Order: sequence, then structure tokens, then C-alpha cells
Amino acid sequence: MSLLAKAASGARLSGAEAVLLYDLPLFDLASAADAARRQRTDPETVSYLIDRNINYSNVCTIACSFCGFYRTRRQDDAYTLSFEHISQKVRELEAVGGTRILMQGGVNPYLSFDWYLDLLRHLKEHHPSIRVEAFSPEEIKGMMRLTGQGASDVLARLQEAGLDGLPGGGGEMLVDEVRHAPHISPARISADEWIDVMAAAQRLGLYTTATMVIGFGETPAQRVASMLRLRDAQDVANEEHGNGYSAFISWTLQTKGVRIDGKVPGAGAHEYLQNVAVSRLVLDNVTNFQASWPTMGYKVAQTALYFGANDFGSTMLEENVVSQAGARHQSTPEREIVRQIVDAGYRPVQRDSLYNVIAVPDVDALLAARPAA
Repeated sequence: MSLLAKAASGARLSGAEAVLLYDLPLFDLASAADAARRQRTDPETVSYLIDRNINYSNVCTIACSFCGFYRTRRQDDAYTLSFEHISQKVRELEAVGGTRILMQGGVNPYLSFDWYLDLLRHLKEHHPSIRVEAFSPEEIKGMMRLTGQGASDVLARLQEAGLDGLPGGGGEMLVDEVRHAPHISPARISADEWIDVMAAAQRLGLYTTATMVIGFGETPAQRVASMLRLRDAQDVANEEHGNGYSAFISWTLQTKGVRIDGKVPGAGAHEYLQNVAVSRLVLDNVTNFQASWPTMGYKVAQTALYFGANDFGSTMLEENVVSQAGARHQSTPEREIVRQIVDAGYRPVQRDSLYNVIAVPDVDALLAARPAA
């Protein structure tokens, strides 16, 4: 059996086989990834989520060279939002039928752990129907330093206060040789720590996703090594408790106007689509793969639906992180996501965070509606 046929069948690939995938013709790779996707998800539908990103603070001490979002405490545009300001953003999401907030900030040592607990309690009290998925593993590590507690204890207290899930931010490349390079981010959380925090969240029943960013100058072997860390962790989660990563999301490094600009090669649409396909074939134990329209634009995201992705992401009523590093697409209305899915040849379905279908949109009515002024 050829490597492509084996990959398309859904069989598990070795690391060496996975690296060889990067040498194959792009559209042959797409065909294999699409075949694998069709075995694991509804081949006729593409899902999407109505949500909002909320960045509660931009104060951060990690200072990643590829981040244009963070500020030091003394900078004029440093901020921490009030609970009422955050609530107003949630009310705007509720008004358009949203179901989730994705809430992240910097590693801000000037906020107490009680501040985070009080914020979660406030959100659950005032917005009980909205899922709160918040705080990357990097932020959890910061809270561990604040409290002197381990990841499981910190996460259990956050969960008791109202945390529903832990987003996969900060995954990037789960290879320390890449993530800790002097010109990238030597101070950030290690690959082992990232995996361990996510595993602790999963053992508590929290929702988690996995992420990957390419374009740091990493090799195909390093990309595969990052994927294999996730695949191995997913195997353990499936065996121990069945609550692993709900989805995998990848995108390309955004470098405009940040310190890493010119120091790394970045990655374009070809590499992005290639990596989406390879990840679908390597991560045989992850069901859902999300296209990244905020970083790649609508047309490349549509194309990713033929390279293994089965989800178009979310409306992201607000996005402040990758946009600060040059991503041009920051938010989009539901009607535009529906249009993109339909134009790509699929039937759109609205989902919740757990990838349950909660509504089938009236496509004709949505597309006929006038855009809001």
C-alpha cells in the first residue's frame, strides 16, 4: 500500500511516514486528507460557532517576540477591563444568539487570583447561558506562581467559580528548540508544561482545544514532532477518561509590526494548506479540524475545507491578538460565514463549543438579509 493510500484509509502513520507527506504533491495530499475527514465527520456539513473573543487585560510579562498585543504595566495603552465592561461585551454577544466567550489576556502578575475567581462568578451570575472558555496554559502557569499551587488545584478552583473550558492558546510549536529560541520566546511555558496543564484540565472534565502555528523556521520533522506530542497526549486522555482535545486549529505566524518580523521565514497559503492536510492525517484521534479565516482570509479557509478541515471557526465578534500582528480579518457576521460555507459547496450548521449541532440556519433568509449598517 502506498503512503497516500495508507494515510487516506485512516491508518496510523509513523513519525517518519508523516515527515514524508510534506514531499508529496499538494492536491494528492488534499485528496487523502479529505478522505480521512469524510470517515470521521459528516461529509456534507461544515460547522461554525457564534462567539466573542474578550481580552480582559493586555498586561503581560512573557514578552514573546511575535506578539503585538502585550504591554508592560507602565505603557499608556495598557489596560485591564472592569467586570461591567466585560459584561457589556457579553450582552452584545447574547443579542446575536452567541453561546460562548473565549477570554484570554496576558500573564498579568498585578491581578490577584481572587480577581479571576470573582470575574468567573460575576459572568456565571449575570450570563448563565454563556459558556466561559478562558485562560491559556501560559496564564494558568502565571496563576500557579501567584498561588503556589499546582495546575490541578488552580484549575479546580477556577472550574468551581465557573470556568467551562481551557482554550489551546500558546501551543504554537510544541518543540522547545523552536519555542524557546532566543529570537522567539525563551521565557514562555515549555512544551511539557503546556501538555501537562491541558491534561490536568481534561482530567477535571474541562473542554480543551489544541493549536499549532507554523512559520517560525521550523522543519517538517519539527512540525510532525509537535503533532505527535498532541497525538500521544490524546491517546492517554482517551484511555484514561475520554475527555481529550475537542478540536485542532492551526494557522500561520503573523509578523507584521512585531519584533520577530524579518527574523523568521513565516509561511504562506501553500504551507498552511499542506500543514492542515498533514495534521488531519497524522492526528487520527482528533475529530474536528478548524479552518483559520482570521489569519488566512476567506478563500484560503474555504480551500482548507477540502484539505481536511470540517469547521469554519467562529464569528469572533472581537479579536485583538493576531490582528495586532498583521492579521487583516478580525470578526465576521454569521451571514458571511454561512455564505462562505455554502459557496464552498457544504451545508452550514451552527454548533456549540462541544461540536453538538444546535441549529441549522435558514440560508436563504440569512443571505438575503441586508448587512447591518
